[in-house]
This record gives sequence, structure tokens and C-alpha cells, in this order.
Amino acid sequence: MSTDLAPPLTTSTASRQDVKRSFWRNSLQQLLAVASLVIIVIVFAIINPDSFLTLTNISTILTTVTTVGLLALGVTFVIITGGIDLSVGTGMILCGVMAGVFITNMGLPMVLGIALTIGFGGLIGLINGVNVAVLGLPSFIATLGMMMITQGLSLVISGTKPIYFSETPNFGAIMNVSLIPGMRLPLGGVIFIILIVVSAIILQRTLIGRTAFAIGSNEKATRLSGVNVKSWLITIYVLGGLFVGLAGVLSASRLSSAQPTGGAGIELQAIAAVIIGGTSLAGGRGSMIGTVIGAFIMAVLDNGLRMAGVAQEWQQVAIGIVVLLAVYLDIVRKRNASDRGATSARSRPATIPKTPAS
Repeated sequence: MSTDLAPPLTTSTASRQDVKRSFWRNSLQQLLAVASLVIIVIVFAIINPDSFLTLTNISTILTTVTTVGLLALGVTFVIITGGIDLSVGTGMILCGVMAGVFITNMGLPMVLGIALTIGFGGLIGLINGVNVAVLGLPSFIATLGMMMITQGLSLVISGTKPIYFSETPNFGAIMNVSLIPGMRLPLGGVIFIILIVVSAIILQRTLIGRTAFAIGSNEKATRLSGVNVKSWLITIYVLGGLFVGLAGVLSASRLSSAQPTGGAGIELQAIAAVIIGGTSLAGGRGSMIGTVIGAFIMAVLDNGLRMAGVAQEWQQVAIGIVVLLAVYLDIVRKRNASDRGATSARSRPATIPKTPAS
């Protein structure tokens, strides 16, 4: 009499099941983020029924989300590696000032000035990458120092005064002239939409994205497998810096001037957008779609609070609370994932190798 037993769960089968579970968890997190966005929209629509859902205000939200969204796209790559970049906000302001220097003060052609500004953002990312990957500084400290440096350089280079683009009206048109009559959809908004797609492809389909996930999941194992982790970290920080440079261009275009003050706090909105979208601060997990959803949540929250007449200082309080909640939810997600992983490992039967017959 024989009894048929189910074959033991092999490592490859278990890995596939883990991937499926991770996929559904990430999908659920994104659905929850979308549901949160819908709830926020409904609440503000009830508070301001005559003005919140108008075409003009929706266009304003789309314009507002562009700069924060670009910063969030760039910092997503960094956070997936397990790092952080606190310099994106003041770095954006400095890049806007450099756009004014290149285009207004030096009189360079607009296209060349924009290209140099984006390259300057990449330079900021390069310095951050070298500090983290080569010098071994914690990313928090390295980018905190860069945040203070860029904030000071913005004031020094501009002489604490705004730089206007009055002689190059086409520069201001990037963010202020709509491509579609009757709706405020400037070129900058189209660029943002294109970069969402490009960023998602880079993250999911290229070696940069796969390496970012590998470093964030287990940097030591990635290094032992022969990957030059230092070079890839520098590349990823440079990529994030390019997004900062472009955000600086669009921010300056929106105001038609380079304002040397401000920028502090924008990095928290960008980081909060990334975390709300499901990217883990511990690294190894994230998506661009989730980041975009998080960016819209931050933009709608900011817009809705202003339209509700909430004082600026209380708006900062609300955004701070959102940041704390986002970080706490990330901790809860990580704790639950660790518990599930431990449970799965304990319940997984071992595969006993066959022994040759004697």
C-alpha cells in the first residue's frame, strides 16, 4: 500500500510565489494611494464646491505637481538604493539661479542655457554620489550638507536678488503658455508626462533600475556578485541630479524669474510623495506610478488647503503630519513584510537531496 505525497516546495517555486505576493502587495498599496487621493479630492470639493473642480484649478494643480513630481521621480531612484537626497529642494532653486546666470547674465542661447542648467543639476548629483559611494558618508549627512551649500550658493551667486528673464520671453512660456487652447497644459507639463514614462522604463527595463533594486535589497551581496556598486551609486545620484536641474528650469520658467530664496521643505514633499507611493525608505522596493500618485496627493493637499483659506503656517503643519504618517506607514509595511518573510521561511519544507543507493 502506497501513499502519494505532494512534492516538497522547491526554492524556485517558493521564489515565484514570493514575487507574486510582492506584486499583489505593491498593487494594493498603489490602490490605497489612489483611494486616498480620491477621498482628498472629494473632501476639498465639498469644502469648495464652486471652485475646486473647475478647469482652471485642475490646470493649476497639474502645473504645481510638475516641479514636485520631477523631484520625486529623481529621488525615487535614490531611495530605492536605500539612500536619501535632502538637497533636491535647494538644489532646484540653485539650478534656477544658474539658468538666470546662463541665459540672462551671460546672454547664452536659451536652449544652451537650459542644457547647461540640467547639466549643473547632474553635477550636484555627482558630488552627492561621490560623497556617499567613495567617501562613505551616510546619504543623510552628505545630502544635508549639500542642501546647506546649495542654499547658500543661491544667495551668493544671485546677490540675494531675483534674476528676471525679461529679455527671453520664450523661457517663461515653457510653463505659462498652454499648448491646448482653453486648458492650461504648458510644455513643462508635457515634459513631465513624458518623463514619467521614461522613468518607469528606466526603473523596470534597464540595468540602472535593476541595479538600484539590487543595491537597495542587499548592497553587500550585490558587491560580492561582481557589481561595481560605487560606480552605479554615483550614476544613480547623477540621474537624480538631472531631474533636479530640469525642475529648476521649470520652476524658474513658471515664475519668469530665478528666486534665490526658498526651496527648503520642497524636498520633504518630494520624499513624502515617494513614500506614499509605496517606495520603501529601507530600499529595494518602489515604482514610478506610485510616486506620481503620491506627488498628486501632495499637490492636491497643498492646493486644497490654500483654497480653504488655511493659513500658511498651518499648511506646513498639515504637510509635516503627512510626512510623519508616510514614514510611519513605511515602517509598518517593512515590519509586516519581515514578519511574513519569517513565517514563510519557517513553513517552507526543506528539500532533501537524494542519496545514491548503496
